[in-house]
Amino acid sequence: MTFQTFLIKYGEIGIKGKNRYLFEDALVRQIRFALRDAEGRFSVYKSQARIYVDCEGNYDSDEVVERLRNVFGIVGICPVARRENAGFDQLKRDAVDYMDQMYPDKNITFKVEARRAKKTYPVNSMEINRLVGEAVLEAFPEIRVDVHKPDVMLYIEVRDQIYIYSRIIPGPGGMPVGTNGKAALLLSGGIDSPVAGYMIAKRGVQIEAVYFHAPPYTSERAKQKVIDLAKQVAKYAGPIRLHIVNFTDIQLYIYDQCPHEELTIIMRRYMMRISEYFAKKDGCLGLITGESIGQVASQTMQSLAATNEVCSLPVYRPLIGFDKKEIVEVSERIGTYETSILPYEDCCTIFVAKHPVTKPNVNVIRKSEENLAEKIGELVAEAIETTQIVEVK
Repeated sequence: MTFQTFLIKYGEIGIKGKNRYLFEDALVRQIRFALRDAEGRFSVYKSQARIYVDCEGNYDSDEVVERLRNVFGIVGICPVARRENAGFDQLKRDAVDYMDQMYPDKNITFKVEARRAKKTYPVNSMEINRLVGEAVLEAFPEIRVDVHKPDVMLYIEVRDQIYIYSRIIPGPGGMPVGTNGKAALLLSGGIDSPVAGYMIAKRGVQIEAVYFHAPPYTSERAKQKVIDLAKQVAKYAGPIRLHIVNFTDIQLYIYDQCPHEELTIIMRRYMMRISEYFAKKDGCLGLITGESIGQVASQTMQSLAATNEVCSLPVYRPLIGFDKKEIVEVSERIGTYETSILPYEDCCTIFVAKHPVTKPNVNVIRKSEENLAEKIGELVAEAIETTQIVEVK
C-alpha cells in the first residue's frame, strides 16, 4: 500500500505548555533537514498537536522512515492513508479498503480507536469505533474483535481530512536538537564517547566535538576513524564541527617532565583545558565526556575530580553510571560500535602509564604540573593555532 502522508507523534514536547510551539517548530525544522536531500518532494507542517509529512513525486517510503527514525523528538512514525472527508459512509468504505489492502491474511483480531478532532463531524468517537468495527466485521467475517490485546489497532483521526493508520514505528524520542543549547564533546576513537554525544544530543543539545590527534604515534586511519564516528553521531545530532588538535608535542613534554604514574591525569587535564577553550569560543555551555565511574584508572572518583578541577564549564557525563555492556548495547543500536572497535589506537592508549595513579591528589598533580611551566603555555597556544576544523554532516 502506498502512503502519501506520515503522521509524526512526539512525546514530552506535549507537556511544554505555552512554549510548546517553539519545540514543535524546532522539530519541524529538524524533519525538513533530515529529508532535505531525499528523493521526492516533502511538505512538513504542524496542525492540532500533530506534525505531518506529505510526500509527492517518486520517493522511497523505507528511506523516509529510516531518516525520520534518526530525528530526536519523534516518538512515533505513522504511515497514514489520507482520505477526503466525504461523509461517514465513505469513511467506513475507506476503513474497510484499508484493512483489505494492509492485511491480506484476515485471520486477525482488531480494535478501532477513533479521534474526532473536527468537533463538527456528525458522528462522535465512540460511534465511529462501533460503526466502523461493524463495517469491517461485515466485510470480513473471519476477522474478530479483541478489545484487550488485538493484533491490529485501527486508528482513525477525523480532521479536515480523514487519516487512517495501524502502524506506529518507534522513533528515538528525546528533544529536537538545538532546543537546549550547545556543548563540546571530547570525541575519541573508542566506544564510549560517541555514545555520550548521542545521549546528550537526544536531550536537544547541539554538539561540537574535539579530537586529540598524536601523529606519528597515531595514524591518519585513526583520525579518519574519528571522523567516521562523528558522521554516525551526526545522523542523529545534525552537523558537527570537529576540532582536530595536534597533541603530540604536549604529550611528549608531559612524558618527559612529569611522573609517569600521573601521565594520564595530567594529559587529561590539558585536554579538558583545550576543549574548554574551543567550547567557550563557540558558545558552548558545557563539555561532554564518555567517562563511567571506575571503568579505567582515569575514571575513578578521585581522577574525575582532578580533571574537573581545571574546568569552569560544567562537564556532562551521561554514561557515568553505565557498565561497559550497557554502553556497547547503545553503540550497536546507533551504529558506532563496528567503527569504534577498528584497531587504530588514539593518543590516550599510546601514552598510557604502566601503573597509573588511581587516587590522585589534586595538590600533588598541581605540583607536578609546575614542571611544565617553561614551555606548556607555548605548546598549548601552538596546538590551538594549528587545530584543523572539519565540518561533519
